Amino acid sequence: MKIALRVFGMALLCALAFCGWLFYEACVFLNNAPETQGREVFFDVTPGARLAFVSAELAVRGIVTDARKFSLLARWHRSENRLQAGRFALNTGWVPERVLDELVNGRPVLFRITVPEGLTWHQTGRLLEQTGFVRFEDFQNVIADTDFLRRYGIPFSTAEGFLMPDTYLLKKPDAPDMSQAQAVVGRMVENFWRRAAQAWPDTKKPAAEDLKKYVVLASVVEKETGRNAERPRVAGVYSNRIEKGLLLQADPTVIYGLGEGFDGNLRRVHLDDAANLYNTYQHPGLPPGPICSFGIAALTAAVRPESHDFLYFVAASDGGEHVFSTNLTDHNRAVQRYRASKHGGK
Repeated sequence: MKIALRVFGMALLCALAFCGWLFYEACVFLNNAPETQGREVFFDVTPGARLAFVSAELAVRGIVTDARKFSLLARWHRSENRLQAGRFALNTGWVPERVLDELVNGRPVLFRITVPEGLTWHQTGRLLEQTGFVRFEDFQNVIADTDFLRRYGIPFSTAEGFLMPDTYLLKKPDAPDMSQAQAVVGRMVENFWRRAAQAWPDTKKPAAEDLKKYVVLASVVEKETGRNAERPRVAGVYSNRIEKGLLLQADPTVIYGLGEGFDGNLRRVHLDDAANLYNTYQHPGLPPGPICSFGIAALTAAVRPESHDFLYFVAASDGGEHVFSTNLTDHNRAVQRYRASKHGGK
C-alpha cells in the first residue's frame, strides 16, 4: 500500500511538473516575438495551403520560433482551415497570436501602380514587368490569346486599346506566372468595360462594327492631343475626313505600325510605305486596330465627335494646343507658322 501511494505520488509530481513545463513553454512561445527589433517580412499563402506547410514556412522566415507550436495554436483557435490566401506584411517583432490573427482576419498586401494614358500594349507590359507584377512574355501571350479575347468580348487580334489606363492595387508575387498575367490583364479589361459604359450611346454597348470604330478612333485621338477640350474636335476632323473619302494622314498610326524599332524620326520613306497596314497616308479609313490605351475622355470624343467643318489641324506650339483649318491653304499657313515658331521666327 505504501509503495503504491509512493508510486502514485511520484506520478502525480511528474504530471504536475510536466504540466508546469508545458505551461512555461506555452507562455514563452505566446509572449515572446522572434526578434526584439522586428522587421517587416512579406509572406505568401497559396490557395489551399496546409497549416503544417504554412507553419513551417513561418518558422523558416523567422516570423515564428516554432512551427509545431504555431500549428497547435491555430488548432486551439480552430483556425487551421481559415487561413487566407495572398501576400501579407508580417513582422518578426510580432507575437504568434498576432501573426495568426493577421493570416486569418487581415487583408492581403496590395501594391499601387499607375498605368498612364497613351501607352501601347508593349509599353504597358514592360511597365508591369519592371514593377514586378508580371513577366512580359506571359503578358504578351495573354493579350493575344484567342480564348481570352473571346471571353472578354474583344473583337481584335490583341487586347490593345482595352488595357484601361488607371491606378490599380494589385498583388505582387515573388515569381510571376501565367495565371498572374491573366489576372492582371483581366482586371484591366474588366475596368475598361465598366468605365466605357458611361461613354456608349444610351449607355448601351454598341454593335461590333461601331465598337471597333469607336475604340480605334479613340486611340488615335488619345495620341493626337492631350487636351480634353480638343479631343471632340480632333475626333470631328477624322470623322469629316472619313465621310469625304480623304486619307486620315495621322502620324501616330504610322509610328505604331513601325513597331518598337521606331527611332523617333518619322521620314518620308515611312509615309510612303504601303506595306505598313497602319499607314493612314497610304490606306483609307481607320487603321486595322487600336494604337494605344486611352482614357474615357478620348472614348467619349470618338463616340460623340464635335460637329464642324474642319479637315486639318496642326500644333500651334510645342505646348499641345492645335490650330484647326477647313481648307488646305489655311492649313499650310498654320504649318508654316508652327515651323517658324520652332526656329525662332526664321
